[in-house]
Amino acid sequence: MENKLDQKKSYSEVLLYLALNIKDFEISPHIKLETDLPQKVRDDIKTYFCSYESACKLANQLFLEIYQPGGIRKYCQQSKIGKKLPTAFYIHISALEQLHPLLRLYENLAHSLYFQTVSREKVDAKITTLIKFNFDKPTISYLHYPDFDTDPHPALKTSISINLNNGKVEQRNYSNSKNPPVLHRKETFVAPEYLHYGKFAKLTSDEVKLGLLDNTRLIGTSQGWLTHLKNHGIEIQNHHVIQHTIEMPIPQIERHKAAIVRKQISKPVRLAMEANLFTEGATFFDYGCGYGEDIKYIAKKGYLSAGWDPYYLPETPCITADVVNLGYVINVIESLAERREALIKSWQLTKQVLIVSALVLIDDSKTKGKLAYGDGVITSRKTFQKYYEQEELKSYIDQVLNVDSIPIDLGIFFVFRDEAEAHKFQASRLKSRLLTPRISCQNKRFKDYEEQLVPLMNFISDRGRLPVRGEIAEETDLIAEFGTFRRAFQVILQVTNYQEWDKITDKRRQDLLVYLALTKFDNRPKFSQLSVVVRNDIKALFGSYTKACTLGDLMLLSLGNPELISKCCQNSYIGSKSANSLCVHVSAVPKLDPLLRLYEGCANHTIGRLNEATIVKFDYKLPIISYLFYPDFDREAHPVLHTTMNIHLGNLSVNIKDYTKEYNPPILHRKDALVTPDYPHYEKFAKLTIQEEDRGLLYNFKQIQNRLGWLKCLEENFAEIKGHRVYWRTNVDPYQLKVLKSADAARKRKRKQQLNQK
Repeated sequence: MENKLDQKKSYSEVLLYLALNIKDFEISPHIKLETDLPQKVRDDIKTYFCSYESACKLANQLFLEIYQPGGIRKYCQQSKIGKKLPTAFYIHISALEQLHPLLRLYENLAHSLYFQTVSREKVDAKITTLIKFNFDKPTISYLHYPDFDTDPHPALKTSISINLNNGKVEQRNYSNSKNPPVLHRKETFVAPEYLHYGKFAKLTSDEVKLGLLDNTRLIGTSQGWLTHLKNHGIEIQNHHVIQHTIEMPIPQIERHKAAIVRKQISKPVRLAMEANLFTEGATFFDYGCGYGEDIKYIAKKGYLSAGWDPYYLPETPCITADVVNLGYVINVIESLAERREALIKSWQLTKQVLIVSALVLIDDSKTKGKLAYGDGVITSRKTFQKYYEQEELKSYIDQVLNVDSIPIDLGIFFVFRDEAEAHKFQASRLKSRLLTPRISCQNKRFKDYEEQLVPLMNFISDRGRLPVRGEIAEETDLIAEFGTFRRAFQVILQVTNYQEWDKITDKRRQDLLVYLALTKFDNRPKFSQLSVVVRNDIKALFGSYTKACTLGDLMLLSLGNPELISKCCQNSYIGSKSANSLCVHVSAVPKLDPLLRLYEGCANHTIGRLNEATIVKFDYKLPIISYLFYPDFDREAHPVLHTTMNIHLGNLSVNIKDYTKEYNPPILHRKDALVTPDYPHYEKFAKLTIQEEDRGLLYNFKQIQNRLGWLKCLEENFAEIKGHRVYWRTNVDPYQLKVLKSADAARKRKRKQQLNQK
């Protein structure tokens, strides 16, 4: 009698066999049972299916499901074997038969396509070690690692990629490459019964304990991996880790000197306060607290606060807390194993949310001229510093803690213990700030119950829907007087504009769509995993979770059309447009077209928005989102650029540039075009732009885009800026001044004529 594993395999084989013989998506059988099927297949159909027609119907459904959005990703993520990454799934060829029939069918289609278009030779074990299922495009890749069994970290020799949509085949040969990709964690690719599984797993376990696999960005190629091992005095021989004493003399590292004496709260903790993570009665623990300024600050705010530091507070016990801070600690620990231990210990102390921060490299000069050690440098103060890159730090946190950390700013991440709270927090960050519709007329019934009705108005403005029982404190009085929330809202509609309420509902619906679309990048939560308030939002605004997710996925799918993104940017009524980009103030992002909000959200969700960002820049032609920081945007008429952060959405690479040391930095013009009319300083900005246009100061943008060019333009036009107004300079040539004033008057007349014509 067959065991369960054999039964499952036979069942899958029949489905796969029939699916491969289905043509033109017809449901009717294509094989005559009596004559065409092998005897074993006929017997299996009788054993595992009610009828031949039922088996064919199931096989046909399997075939069709391949082309459903997310179908391949779904079955890859459900697989119990294979290596799962955010954008791809890898399986050793020996384990291919253990995959779900849908994945085997998908691979077989790619295999057949290669056979038909390129080679009459089969893609088999001779040229295939791993099979890669790509999620972001309809592509199967066959990867050949000839030394997979013998080399602890084998190098890639060849890669064959087949696009199932257009039939395009790409082949790459790494045989002569000096720095080919290499493999890690080999046991994840094979089944437990694989001959060398135990040896592979033991090697990975030893490497993980030493923290060797934490920095995935640096160890993906042969040279990067070997350099990484050398820097830490480690050698891999015959799948065994051998530690050597580093012979190079290293000065004594004094970690405690890295602690900073702060005069105010640290930025990571301040951002946590601003994000309302400190709820009533919350407790705080600072792991690696240094001098303990954050502990004192939080205690003054009325929260129970404590901390531990191996040098300054070594006797303090490490206790659990709602909010735990690991502030700029892991970047000063030179030992990979201890660095990993600090992150894990702080997470073990966390009840609700962990704040993790580390230094992010902005200026390469910080590392020049310093003694390189491990994956960082030793400073002149004999401290160790590891300078992360933003995406590298997120990957490290996620991998060590097996979480999806939320980027808040450069080098600052929140990690929630409860997934529902994490999703609630993410959704709240995407909510537009909307004003409650004003009361436009008087009504006695409204006036009599205004105290109870105003909270209802605020709730509907916040959520875009009526509350359900238990969501507002004034529920008892409202229900007693009006019977239902809906009847109470009818009174509100008598004194407000119903169209404004419709706009609020539509805006909240857009907010949720953007949020749900972004959850596609992670493991989208089940409906039951969402917070109660978000579940209520979805029911009221969409009817069902399935419908909401489908609409969100369609939005996300449309981002793959660069022409659509370009069109949305060019048609935007908000922002400043140039030949290649759209720039908007951060306050205006929630008011953009939902597609652009989602586009920016992809960068913000995966890498993180520069917290101080003033301007968000959408590139028309390239998948790049840029964040620009102008510290004096509100105060200075033409603020100087401080920092830029460019995120390439194609490969999630990040480029950060600091302009603080630039002699001739870029400056900003036409600030009114970047904000919306309800921005507090809009009128002041707009008047300045009109003045500058009348003076002819803004015509040659190439000349004035940097500070020195702008100063020269002002000088040539006898102009000076005070506050947000343009004045004529004194002590200048009277004739030239008269000519300039005449031109200024002419431009004013022309502008007024154009306004009158409109």
